[in-house]
Amino acid sequence: MKNIVDKIESRGATALSDEELVAVVISEGADDERAKSVASELMALNSQSLVELSRVSFSRLRMMAGIGKQRAMRLQAAMELGRRVALSDAGAQEVVQSDRDVVRVMESTLANLQHEECWALYLASSGRIIERMRVSQGGVQATVVDCKLIVKRAIELLATQIVLVHNHPSGSVEPSRQDMELTERVAEAAKLFDMRLLDHVIISAGTHYSFRAHNLVK
Repeated sequence: MKNIVDKIESRGATALSDEELVAVVISEGADDERAKSVASELMALNSQSLVELSRVSFSRLRMMAGIGKQRAMRLQAAMELGRRVALSDAGAQEVVQSDRDVVRVMESTLANLQHEECWALYLASSGRIIERMRVSQGGVQATVVDCKLIVKRAIELLATQIVLVHNHPSGSVEPSRQDMELTERVAEAAKLFDMRLLDHVIISAGTHYSFRAHNLVK
């Protein structure tokens, strides 16, 4: 680990490889030489991909390469910190005008999850994001969303437009019957308060589906 510590001190963490970053997170200190070999094994087991590693469940991760509960916990916490930083950075003063804007803002949050989450983006009339709120978190195939809570928060924020966005862990972005029904309910509820459902976007790794682009919201 000493050479990694030296590299950070002289060149900063950006100089580290993915494997070295994992080693730092799971190490027990500068003298923990085993951390490097464990990190190497973890990366090999996950196709040398941090994205793949981030998808591993905690129960499975703690068994990989014998890293144990504490190291697995630190690694997942580091992954989550990175995800939240990316989320905050993506949404800072963002303006949503198309489904591609929605994907840019939310892809890092949703695309690689192994469960469904539904979020609402609350927009000013200019399209500026006022707030993003997770409105539901569910299982692998579905999540339950309360449209009343979505519209209630829009009223509180004085938003004029709402965008729904959720993920499909299966990889298919074709909308389900429940997705269609939710879109209709939120659109109708929004109209009662002179608000507009601008779009409902389904995101999966590398692809997405826009209800607006398919003329399913107006």
